[in-house]
Amino acid sequence: MPGVWFDELEVGMLFEHPIRRTITETDNVLFSCMTHNPALLHLDEEYMKGTPFGQRLVNSAFTLGLMVGISVGDTTLGTAVANLGWDEVRFPNPLFHGDTIHVTSEVIDLRESKSRPEAGIVTFLHKCYNQKDELVASCKRSGLQMKRPAS
Repeated sequence: MPGVWFDELEVGMLFEHPIRRTITETDNVLFSCMTHNPALLHLDEEYMKGTPFGQRLVNSAFTLGLMVGISVGDTTLGTAVANLGWDEVRFPNPLFHGDTIHVTSEVIDLRESKSRPEAGIVTFLHKCYNQKDELVASCKRSGLQMKRPAS
């Protein structure tokens, strides 16, 4: 079980996730089509040539999901009870086909659960960077995390 128990977490703990991922055209087009998002900025290369970006943008919902997904193995795999929400989701710079991302997660808040004594609520600040170390996405994610079982 690679996830971390709630009682092992500390505010300020920083995870630099070792998984890196190069975003492909297939990733972007497939995700956009699967989620019924026909936006030209994800699917129409010719249209995007006439925009300030000059090329298609990676779907931000895919970026968000991938950023959080990359974090799971080091933080919540096997120890999460439930995802409680995403807040302050931001995309300050564009992500393009061929960009390679890496992700960090910082524990920014911990509190005991009032309704579940075997768990606590953790808030992570996830940040996603491209290969130039430009911030391309961030969010705060709160989750219900199990405490270490009594032995």
